[in-house]
Amino acid sequence: MPEQDVTVGQLLLAEYESVKSEQRARIGFRDNLLYVTLAVVAAVIAAAAQAKQPSMLLALPPVCVVLGWTYLVNDEKISAIGLYVRDDLGPRLAELAGRSGGFATFGWEAYHRTDSRRRSRKAVQTVIDLTAFCVVPLAALVVFWANGDAGGLLLGLSVLEALAVAGLAAQVVWYAKAA
Repeated sequence: MPEQDVTVGQLLLAEYESVKSEQRARIGFRDNLLYVTLAVVAAVIAAAAQAKQPSMLLALPPVCVVLGWTYLVNDEKISAIGLYVRDDLGPRLAELAGRSGGFATFGWEAYHRTDSRRRSRKAVQTVIDLTAFCVVPLAALVVFWANGDAGGLLLGLSVLEALAVAGLAAQVVWYAKAA
């Protein structure tokens, strides 16, 4: 079998395909996390209502925090891949192609970010993320607290859960501002 030389350009294109494949997988996973969260919330609320046990609502905050954090980390990696393609990989390929000034490799990576409604979509997405991963578990805690039958241990646990949810909310907002 004859040996073939691999060019730097071929390696960079292979890297592009690899990171875009990772990005696609992360997008699918991230988007499914919202559906999983909705299903878990519905199941826990239904079980708590059927059993008439508000303490069961204490399952929502940790689940929502874990799912929300996983969502946020994947979203950050998706954005990081786009940034890498735009600011590093694309320019290196353009340089190899001997093109200068005005030639943009992987133009979609930058073009789709210029939409005039992008800011409003990002704001709405932040509200959706906060609602799904933070407001819902905080509402569950409020219902638990309003029930008034909490023992000291469960009350302490609920306060820790509230702090975890607040920490996640801060991260969601911080990331949205950074993006």
